[in-house]
Amino acid sequence: MAVAAELEEQIVVGGVDTHKDNHVAAALDRVGRLLGTAEFPTTPTGYRALLAWLGSFGTVERVGVEGTGAWGAGLARFLRATGIRVIEVDRPNRQRRRRRGKSDPADAEAAGRAVLAGDVSGVPKDQDGPVEAMRALRVAQRSAERARTQATNQYRSLLDTAPAQLREQLRGLGLRQMVDRASRFRPGKDLSDPMAATKAALRSLARRWLALAAEIEALERQLAALVQVAAPPALLAEFGVGPDVAGALLVAAGDNPDRLRTEAAFAALCGASPLDASSGRQRRHRLNRGGNREANSALWRIVMVRLRWDHPETRAYVDRRVAEGKTRPEAIRCLKHFLACRVWRLLT
Repeated sequence: MAVAAELEEQIVVGGVDTHKDNHVAAALDRVGRLLGTAEFPTTPTGYRALLAWLGSFGTVERVGVEGTGAWGAGLARFLRATGIRVIEVDRPNRQRRRRRGKSDPADAEAAGRAVLAGDVSGVPKDQDGPVEAMRALRVAQRSAERARTQATNQYRSLLDTAPAQLREQLRGLGLRQMVDRASRFRPGKDLSDPMAATKAALRSLARRWLALAAEIEALERQLAALVQVAAPPALLAEFGVGPDVAGALLVAAGDNPDRLRTEAAFAALCGASPLDASSGRQRRHRLNRGGNREANSALWRIVMVRLRWDHPETRAYVDRRVAEGKTRPEAIRCLKHFLACRVWRLLT
């Protein structure tokens, strides 16, 4: 009975090294003693077995999971649904790996120890609301846009080397007009002639371009509807913020933007926070090339739209920063940081 009572009182902290097909878990007690490691499949049954295994050592308090936005997403959703606190863990330190080697159980143990020591405290995205739906649609949209750009480049390149008679038929037309006309070409069955083969190739590329354009338009309508549901009206009312920009910022913050406790945290997430690069007597900051680059691009587009249309407050801010001795790019970086802080306040 005493052993059972002690087991019930024991606090367990878990660490999970995630993979595509299997997750490796480690269990630690409150003072850091390793209680065990085990491997589980990445299936609902495996998730339940992993949680039951951790619970066999005592009361599960926290679980550190690597890759909560990738291979660990399913496990993180399952654990949150059962009321377990999930902590997002970064990959192990590379210098430590070089000294001590690497294995999945060691990585799982390192994840648990990072949680136990308080080295990590990030709350993962919920991934169960409209913003997660928006993220999935944006993946398809970006893929379709890249494919359309590739088709456009191939179409233009092929047209540049096409027979002169064919080039003259399409000369002076806009891209959409050229594509519409090329989609109706009739090259015939004999493709041994360069003219017929080029017509067939241009028709194929044109029809692909039109199909991708229709797909992109449909995705844009779906995303715009989701943005109206998920975005605060104050965010959409900001000058320079459209559905695409708002969508990028919402996806960066996730369905639970309150997990980002400060303005500085969101600015760092967007790559809009300056990084200290001081040394000796020199005091300076450098450009942050990290963070979510789509959110960073969204902030840049807001700035460019405001400067293009002479937004009074934006123009005054940039002029003041330039008068203080900053270059125009440095002033724009400062403005992106300011906008990131403002967006965080609107989202939370």
